[in-house]
Amino acid sequence: MLCLSGSLGGLELNSLKFAGWMQERGWRVTFLAPPATPLAHWAEEWFVPLETLRVGRGLAMPRAAWELKIQLERLRVEILIVTQNKDLALATLVKTLMGGRLRVIYQQHMQLGRPKRSLVHTLRFGQLDAWLTPLPGLAREVARHTRFEARKLHVVPLGLPLEQFAPHTRTAAEARHELGLPLEGPLLGILGRLDAGKGQDFVIEALHHLRTQFGRAASLVIMGEPTRNEGDAYLRQLRAQVKQLGLENQVHFRGFRANPAVFYQAIDVFVLASENETYGMVTLEAMAAGVPVVVAATGGTVELVQHGHTGLLYLHRDVAACARSIRRCFDDPAATRQRVARAQMDRWRYSHHRQCALTEDVIQAVSAVAETPAGTRAVRRPDALASVFARVAVS
Repeated sequence: MLCLSGSLGGLELNSLKFAGWMQERGWRVTFLAPPATPLAHWAEEWFVPLETLRVGRGLAMPRAAWELKIQLERLRVEILIVTQNKDLALATLVKTLMGGRLRVIYQQHMQLGRPKRSLVHTLRFGQLDAWLTPLPGLAREVARHTRFEARKLHVVPLGLPLEQFAPHTRTAAEARHELGLPLEGPLLGILGRLDAGKGQDFVIEALHHLRTQFGRAASLVIMGEPTRNEGDAYLRQLRAQVKQLGLENQVHFRGFRANPAVFYQAIDVFVLASENETYGMVTLEAMAAGVPVVVAATGGTVELVQHGHTGLLYLHRDVAACARSIRRCFDDPAATRQRVARAQMDRWRYSHHRQCALTEDVIQAVSAVAETPAGTRAVRRPDALASVFARVAVS
């Protein structure tokens, strides 16, 4: 698995967790990440076999491609799963250098954004043996915005270890005590890296509205850390906002935790305010943990949450609507419990066992290699491009 990211967000954690799950199922897994990064650290902490690779883009890509080719050949890797779209250029170039022997699977985590139907994108995507997309809506987006072959596109939801979130291993009081949070009173929660696109500032405003307009004495825990190498300006902005609104005793900041179960066991309502959440793994975690969810109707969230049935949606950046939905969770506990129960009944779709099994089906399909009449594998010979790159890489 290849993920050359220096950050540690949902994409990176999902990639690393998936590698660990596949290893548990008996696959010989190697995780490729840049050295001295959070991904490299957590791979070692979670006993996922790690190989490091320096990031090389632009003019540095030929050297990085050659180094990756050597690594993959040394490890006898036949399948490369790529989880970051900006690593696709490197991966498909390496496939070319290896004479097509490598099978490349793209495990999509982010939306495409703008259309990618250019010749460059078409040639690059044409090198992929399979494209795994987590939601039907994203599959339709791929069909609209690319020329990728439909037969190689597969909907494989990203999974989570359901047993980690239910049944609860702590009471709410024990979880709050462990996190140093108020033991009494309604507690809202938002989880994710501290970034303007995640909307922690909006949730603080919603809390203020809930307290001042609706008279609800609620508190909020914000769990997460700033994006690596991007400074703490946003965190300082959030703290200033909290002080300005007089919420110093009601808003609590807590750092990143590899196992977030205690967070969900401590809170009463989970709030998501992302500008454009592609998939929303934290929303699925909250629903699996039996926490009512109030989430912005953006991105893939509208496919994960059925409004009024498994959770509550509100229009993005509408503070009053968000606060009303939170109040609704508290005012009608019977309906809230029904939504939570329906969400938990549907959670099997997002089991990590299902993600692994569906991915294994794809791996088996793309691993089928044509055989000659003598029963030997037909292997394409690398062209002269490999020789050129060898000279460039060592120069």
